[in-house]
Amino acid sequence: MKITIYTTGGTIDKVYFDQKSAYQVGDPQANGVLERANVVLDYEVESIIKKDSLDFTDEDRELIRKKVESSPMGRVVITHGTDSMVDTAKALESIPDKTIVMTGSMYPAQFRDSDAVFNIGCAVTAAQILAPGVYIVMNGCIFNPHHARKNVELNRFEGDSI
Repeated sequence: MKITIYTTGGTIDKVYFDQKSAYQVGDPQANGVLERANVVLDYEVESIIKKDSLDFTDEDRELIRKKVESSPMGRVVITHGTDSMVDTAKALESIPDKTIVMTGSMYPAQFRDSDAVFNIGCAVTAAQILAPGVYIVMNGCIFNPHHARKNVELNRFEGDSI
């Protein structure tokens, strides 16, 4: 089984730029996370967008959709910013015969205490065992996109988990 991992930016890929004293979306972090975890699963990582998800447009979601639809892999993980992850998940739900798992993080993957490593690990595992459909995997839970929401105050996803 091979999994395609598409990266689209968001907090998970943010890095600190000293010259600007700000965080910006940097290089995708998923590959490094999986390499450091010594993952032996067959996977490929491809960056398709490098944006904060608050800046996503319908055209960005269409690009993601086309990438997933054209992928020969039946199991796909998408790293995505948490602010509009639910919107993108809903835009992908009519794609047939694919297991699509979306994840992200509340803190950049490069942070020592980031939730990125855990969330990517959970998403890769979920992609291997779930039936075709679109899912959000965050905070140790698997969510249906129609029953998930980001709780900004508590910095986590909530809803009815599967």
